[in-house]
Amino acid sequence: MSGGVEVQVAVPGLSVPSESRFAEWAEAAAMELKGAFELSIRVVGPQESGRLNERYRGCRGPTNVLAFPAELPDDLGLPLLGDLVICRQVVEREAAEQGKSTEAHWAHMVVHGTLHLLGYDHVTADEAARMEAREVQILAGLGYPDPYEETDGGRPSARSAIE
Repeated sequence: MSGGVEVQVAVPGLSVPSESRFAEWAEAAAMELKGAFELSIRVVGPQESGRLNERYRGCRGPTNVLAFPAELPDDLGLPLLGDLVICRQVVEREAAEQGKSTEAHWAHMVVHGTLHLLGYDHVTADEAARMEAREVQILAGLGYPDPYEETDGGRPSARSAIE
């Protein structure tokens, strides 16, 4: 499988992973495609995330990751999955709140967003269980802990941030 991942960093910061890390995480999530794919990842700040979240989801304020699947006719045969928009400050804040490394949370947001581009969702309990199980499996394969497991000290899991 070959993945083409373009990364745009509108809001740089020390926690922002390298393009190769973003690509590694997206490729792991898209493994089920068994073929070439392309996606873009844009790292933004709260203002841009908030505007997009309100415009496309009807929700106020910034969010951790937004997924915009490509809407192309199937007969074009292009491997474009779509775009992910990840808010750096939200990822950093959530990682601290959940007591996990920022790298692990970045990996989770890329995997989570890529699965959305592949058609996974978490609207119903059954969909959420299926998506979360897949995320946990992918992240474990990458060497990261279960993002939905509460940490010692009663910190919230990623579940509250995703819902």
